[in-house]
Amino acid sequence: MAKQKIRIKLKSFDHKILDQAAQQIVEALERTGAVVTGPVPLPTHIRKMGVIRSPFIDKDSQEQFEIRTYKRLIDIIETTSKTIDALTNLNLPSGVGINIKS
Repeated sequence: MAKQKIRIKLKSFDHKILDQAAQQIVEALERTGAVVTGPVPLPTHIRKMGVIRSPFIDKDSQEQFEIRTYKRLIDIIETTSKTIDALTNLNLPSGVGINIKS
């Protein structure tokens, strides 16, 4: 399984937890001898919503909310058999979505 490229995408609403998870993944992969590039910060997706405060008189008054989705990208260029075992045994914090593609 040598020379297999693996791409890991991480998503979260909290950038601090996301950076901790990315750091854990990179440290675990470097211990196995894999060549890692990243974490590369991808553009933040901002979803904005406007909600009417009152349905009758104050219809023009709105509250505005936003949800920010932070993303990181990690590429594993050279893998070993220990690399995949290390990825499956990781204990990541809750609130982080992970997507692994080979």
